[in-house]
Amino acid sequence: MTKKQSKLTIRILLFLGTIISLYFVPWPIVKAWITPLPKTVQEQVNKVTDYGFDGIIVYVDEKGENPVFYTAGYKNREDKIPADPHSLFKIASVSKLYTAVAVAKLVNDGRVSLDKTLADYFPELTGRIENADKITVRMMVQHRSGIPNYTDTYNYWVHPKQNDKERLELVLDLPANFEPGTGFEYSNTNYLLLSKLIEKVTDGSKSQYIKKEILDPLNLKNTYGSIRDVNLDDVMSGYYVGYENDLKTDDNGVMLATAEDLGKFIRALNDGSVFKDKKEQEIYTSIYKYEHTGLIPGYQTIAKYHKDIDVVVIQFTNTVNFEGYNWNLSEIMYDRIVKILNSN
Repeated sequence: MTKKQSKLTIRILLFLGTIISLYFVPWPIVKAWITPLPKTVQEQVNKVTDYGFDGIIVYVDEKGENPVFYTAGYKNREDKIPADPHSLFKIASVSKLYTAVAVAKLVNDGRVSLDKTLADYFPELTGRIENADKITVRMMVQHRSGIPNYTDTYNYWVHPKQNDKERLELVLDLPANFEPGTGFEYSNTNYLLLSKLIEKVTDGSKSQYIKKEILDPLNLKNTYGSIRDVNLDDVMSGYYVGYENDLKTDDNGVMLATAEDLGKFIRALNDGSVFKDKKEQEIYTSIYKYEHTGLIPGYQTIAKYHKDIDVVVIQFTNTVNFEGYNWNLSEIMYDRIVKILNSN
């Protein structure tokens, strides 16, 4: 092969490589990023279908101003019911914030110790959960226990379990993912066990305790512990890409709330008014965070307080695809909303 032929071959290979690489570019994400930022939040929210979502609810609480709601798309796509800003929504892992606050309150009251172990509270789990005698309450709150995540078990979301007993059984007798305290790995099993702990020491349901100690003092009347506690007509429908059925009836063991109730909770969490006193707030600060996201089939939540502009922004989107760019697009939508608020 001559030198000229070699150069031509290399150019052809580079060209083909470029063409092939373009196939793997996440174009929906690129397009969402490079599209010029609109002037208003509502204009951004109106792009809901461009992002692949059936519906969206956004709640903005700017300190000193009346909260504002933004919606687009559908609450229920089958019946073409428009998105309702006051719909209940499954907030998925955002529920963990309430659980962590409940733990902090029980620690402050001397009813739970962060340094006691899983085996101390549940001796029956010794030998069923590896390292139960080394895993502390603090480690579970902070996802440093090494306990396997039940939602990571094979095909969990294809056949999700309907109660905590069945969910826990999925990980009993499995080896630990790491030695307690030596790593971090998000595990829903941690919070399932913390929920059991709250119920054991309060001799009641976790939902009852959260209602009495968190929701009622904040006057949050549109937050619930389970899909079983609500009128289904009040719940925003949830969808999974490629699956036609409405997922709102699935019992995922998570809380539901309106965007407004969740926004008020996030504000109270960050300004400290959810806590009884400074000591309780310090306990919480030492164990968990002040914002959260949530993702289950049909429901995506982003709930954050932005200190630099003193604004709480809650975003609900009701279309999910674990295999695609769906979550990334949800985050891009949220980030662009915050940028608009920042520029105003």
